[in-house]
Amino acid sequence: MSSHETKWTFFSNYGHVYFILASSEALVVREIAQRVGITERSVLGIIQELEEAGYIEKEKVGRSNRYKIVPDKTLRHPLENNVQLKELINVINKAKKNS
Repeated sequence: MSSHETKWTFFSNYGHVYFILASSEALVVREIAQRVGITERSVLGIIQELEEAGYIEKEKVGRSNRYKIVPDKTLRHPLENNVQLKELINVINKAKKNS
């Protein structure tokens, strides 16, 4: 970021992890941590909380875990709880294709 940019974002690390998993379920925790810019331990904690809340599902594949998003879930805050995550994923994916 340049010095003229703010250091905050509209989405939390939870959102970043979720959207990264939406783009590729085959990523390992290390890759997710690098993309988000947080520690692997933080990613594991976020994944655990997202799984406990029903936003992602974990599947054991050999010695690794695969994480699958649950797209029909909605945002959690009462101001946005009418928005399904799959709608945001579609917007983000469309923007990536157009850039």
